[in-house]
Amino acid sequence: MADVVVEDVKMTEGAAPTAEGSKTEKAGNADVKMSDGDDKEKMLKAARQIEFYFADSNLPYDKFMWTLYTKDPEHWVPVQTVSSFKRMREFASQGVEWVAKALRLSEELEVDETGTKVRRRSEVQEPKGQFERSVYAKGFPDEDSTLQLKLEDFFGKYGKTNAVRMRRDEDKKFKSSVFAEFADFKTVDVFLNADPKPSWDGKELLIMTKEAYCDMKIKEKGLTGKAANNRKEHMRSRGFDAFREMARAKDGGSKASGKSSEPKKDVFLDFMGTKLLISEDEEGNGTVKAEEVPFVKGATLKFDGCGGDVQWSEIKDPIKEKFERAPFIKYARGDNSGLVGFQKELSEEEVAYIKENIKTINSNTVTWSVPEG
Repeated sequence: MADVVVEDVKMTEGAAPTAEGSKTEKAGNADVKMSDGDDKEKMLKAARQIEFYFADSNLPYDKFMWTLYTKDPEHWVPVQTVSSFKRMREFASQGVEWVAKALRLSEELEVDETGTKVRRRSEVQEPKGQFERSVYAKGFPDEDSTLQLKLEDFFGKYGKTNAVRMRRDEDKKFKSSVFAEFADFKTVDVFLNADPKPSWDGKELLIMTKEAYCDMKIKEKGLTGKAANNRKEHMRSRGFDAFREMARAKDGGSKASGKSSEPKKDVFLDFMGTKLLISEDEEGNGTVKAEEVPFVKGATLKFDGCGGDVQWSEIKDPIKEKFERAPFIKYARGDNSGLVGFQKELSEEEVAYIKENIKTINSNTVTWSVPEG
C-alpha cells in the first residue's frame, strides 16, 4: 500500500449516515480538549496522514484499505489498524488513544464514542482529471529513509498535492522519477512553468505532464493506431480500481469493463529452450525476472554507457536483418548498462557485427562486452 503524506486533503462535504445504536463524536478543533502535553501540530500531522488513507485519491485505489472500508456496513475502520501503517510509525509511541484524539481534529473524518473506530464523513466520490492533473519528474537521488517526505515537501512548495508516488522497477528499486498528482490544474501550470525551473540539489529536473510522458514512451516504442491507444489506456489506469470492480459486479461480470471475467492467462517467452513467465511493469512493458533467464556464455552481450535511457528500436532495428529472432533486452530505466540476450551462442563475426552497427545508444557511445556469468 502506498503511504503518502498529503496536506489538507479535502473531500466532498456532508456527513456519512450514523449506524443505529452507534454514536459519534463531532470532529472539529473546538470540540477537542487539548492537554498541556499535547503537540497540536504533531496531532494534525497524524490526522492528515490518515485523511490521505481515506481520501478519494487513495481509498478506492488501495485494495487493502478498500477491503477495510467495505468490511463494515457503516464503513468503520479500526484506529488500531490505520495507526500501524508504515507512515504512522513515528506516532507509535503516543498510543492509539492519542491517535484517536488527533483524529477528532479532522474535519474529514469522525471517531466513534469508544475512540476505537474511524470513518469518512462523506461518501466516496470518483476523482475526475487525476491523469490530467499529474506530472512526471525525473532526476532525484537514490532512495533513503527521508526521501519520500522530502519529495512531498518539494512538490508542496508549488501548491496542494493529492499524492506523490515514487516510481519503481520490477525489483522495487526507485527509478529516480515520480508521478505527482496536484489538486488542481492551476498548480500543474505553476509547476511546469516555474522560473527558475524545478531542480534538486542544483540540478534541473526533467519535467512534463504525465500525459506527455505516456506519449513519449509510446513514440519510443513505435506504437501507432490501436496499439498506441491501448498502451495509453493501460498507462492511465491503476492496478486496483474500486469503481471498476463495482461496475463489473453491478453488470454481472465483465460487460462494464469490456474484459473477460476469466482469469488472465500467463504468457511465456521461449528463450534458449527455457520458458520465461512474462509480467508487466508499471508502464505496461513485458518483462521477466533476471534470475529466471538462463545464462549461456557467448549468447549474451553487455552494453555500457547508455546514459540512463534506452529505446528498444536503437538495439533491435540495426541488427534485425542479421538475426532471425529479435534479441531479449534486460534493462532498467536510469541504469547506465544493460544486457542483450540472443537465441544462440554468438560467433566472433556476429559480435563484431553488433559492435559495428550499434555504436551509440541514447546518443551516447557505448562499449560492448561478453559477461562471464
